[in-house]
Amino acid sequence: MRTIPDKWQARVAVASFFFLNGLCFASWASRIPAIQAKLQLNEAALGSLLLCIPIGALTSLPLSGWLITRIGSRPVLITAAILYPVCLVLVGTAATPWILGATLFCFGIIGNLGNISVNTQAVNVEMLFGRTIMSSFHAIWSLAGLTGAGIGTLMVNLQIPPEEHFLYVMMISYVIIFLSFRRTLRQEGVKSERQPFFVKPDKALISLGIIAFCCMICEGTMYDWSGVYFAKVVQAPAGQVTLGYTAFTLATTFGRLNGDWLTRRYGIRGMLAGSGVLAASGLLLAVLLPVASWAAAGFFLVGLGIATVIPLVYSEAGRSTTMSPGVALAAVSTVGFLGFLSGPPLIGFIAQASGLRVSFAIIAIMGLMITIMAKRKK
Repeated sequence: MRTIPDKWQARVAVASFFFLNGLCFASWASRIPAIQAKLQLNEAALGSLLLCIPIGALTSLPLSGWLITRIGSRPVLITAAILYPVCLVLVGTAATPWILGATLFCFGIIGNLGNISVNTQAVNVEMLFGRTIMSSFHAIWSLAGLTGAGIGTLMVNLQIPPEEHFLYVMMISYVIIFLSFRRTLRQEGVKSERQPFFVKPDKALISLGIIAFCCMICEGTMYDWSGVYFAKVVQAPAGQVTLGYTAFTLATTFGRLNGDWLTRRYGIRGMLAGSGVLAASGLLLAVLLPVASWAAAGFFLVGLGIATVIPLVYSEAGRSTTMSPGVALAAVSTVGFLGFLSGPPLIGFIAQASGLRVSFAIIAIMGLMITIMAKRKK
């Protein structure tokens, strides 16, 4: 019987953990409208609570890079994968806004530990293959998002509460861990026994971080507010509130599946410049034509636009010559996650004052910033 090479086993295993992370996050995103209704939250209150996830993630970023460099990405990845579904279930059972905020904070911490560690694994798998394959890993994350959105739609239509829904997701996640953890990479590409807790990124990493910042605002808007936009602006029926999110995740999956060969053809600079234009155009389309079909088409364009931005940024950062992959990824993510940090309250507060359509139009500027920064990239 033909043996599968170790590098392919590692690639499949790492992809499985990308799927787990994406499934858990998408499951949360698909039930935001239900949780908002359950706790009777207005847009400003929801925006404030959504802020807890990026605050948790940002808080854990220095720890992520330090831990991964100190003990390796594998133990951090497995630990985070075990705890992430537990946090998801706790989010679903939150009975008050304060409890929801606390659980979302923990959800952000554990999610970020999983994010940095799995991307560090992916960078090292790229080294084994000797070519760019990061976009394909993020395609698996998007495929998980599409799967999570589909499961979420099914759960909404079956009137299954979020806490029960999230228990099912936890069981699926533990099956994935059991089947995959043994084949993850044990050795890191770069490892040091002494590593400072805080590391200042160099100029190249800061530029990558700014691009990530703009992308993450657009991406976070889709994750956190697409369901609410369809429920309150598009006024879609309850069974269709996840239509925009589904269109977005379908587009990101398609874009990332094709991202590696497109990058080889058009180059990183060309890909980033086009990505910003698509993201901005999609947001404006949803603002100008807030009906289900056109808004879904707009969200699809946003998905195509942001699909390859983060994979390209992470792949570039992981090849840094001044930092280990884990620390470089954490440094770029620190800047990028400020997008997630500022996005939720910005959307919520502007929506409370002027409406969701105005806030979405403002976020479109971030898409154009990706193009501007890409044009300046050497």
